[in-house]
Amino acid sequence: MAQLTGTTDTYRIGTAGGIREDLEDTIWDLFPADTWALTNLDKVDASNTYHEWLGQELADATTNRQIEGDDASFATLAAPARYGTHLQISSKTFLVSDSLEATNRAGRARESARGMMVKMRELKRDMEKALTGNQISTVGGSGTGRSTAGMESWIGDPTASATEASHVVLATSSASATTAPITSGTAGTAPTDGTTMGPITATALNLALQAAWEDGGDPRVILCRANAKDDIDTFTGVATRFVDVDRSAQASIIGAANLYVSDFGRHQVILHRYMRTNTVLCLDPDFWAVAFLRRPLKRQLAKTGDGTKHQVIAEYGLVARNWRASSKVTAVS
Repeated sequence: MAQLTGTTDTYRIGTAGGIREDLEDTIWDLFPADTWALTNLDKVDASNTYHEWLGQELADATTNRQIEGDDASFATLAAPARYGTHLQISSKTFLVSDSLEATNRAGRARESARGMMVKMRELKRDMEKALTGNQISTVGGSGTGRSTAGMESWIGDPTASATEASHVVLATSSASATTAPITSGTAGTAPTDGTTMGPITATALNLALQAAWEDGGDPRVILCRANAKDDIDTFTGVATRFVDVDRSAQASIIGAANLYVSDFGRHQVILHRYMRTNTVLCLDPDFWAVAFLRRPLKRQLAKTGDGTKHQVIAEYGLVARNWRASSKVTAVS
């Protein structure tokens, strides 16, 4: 069959004319905005752009036996260590013309409201990346913004005791990644990644968990990217799980583990989108917090033309109350 000559159809827009657009009145957002650290860690208030706290650790256990009738001798009580971090300012801005705000738009009533929602979610992701990453604490200056140290930079090799287990475990023995000890009370030296990397193993993960446990921590959260989660899911110790189903239903295949049980406790394995791919963090959440000088807020900026300026902004820093309660595996491929 063939179309009759002279038929007016949708292909000949010039002929048909006046066809209204078919546009759904919905914006389908793809917002991977889960922010574990920003959501779950304690929130504390700061009153300065440099926030400090105190941490205490015990002397190593030693042989302790005294002579009967002996007079007591006294040792100097160790002072608590003083730690701190500079607070970082993060912001997002957008400008909406007054003409656009006056139009009839699909999927939203006000363009400024949509922009505020989008930018607030973007701000949260930027903050999460800073909190879990490897940036260091810097004072900044007139031309450079301050930065807060991330979890990766706080979790370093110990300096208090030669017998203390390392809180930094390399995924492979040939890796050259390093993390400097905490000096002068802050994480001021960036970790180095090295060149050789390997998949995370149960041995490396257990060593990291052990280091945190031996220092008194409860590293009940394992934070990792998808590449490391794939490796953890293949550990030989992962139990096979059977799910009863009706004869007429299809069976479920479970190929992932979200709970890791070791000699040092039960650890929730959490998939994280914004931390770095070459590090796995073993965290005791009780010993981390986020300090806010200014909690996230939205505001309009001064109007200077035929449009409205908007900004979302926060001033914050990561508080490593006692980083020895946590550990990490690095040089993960």
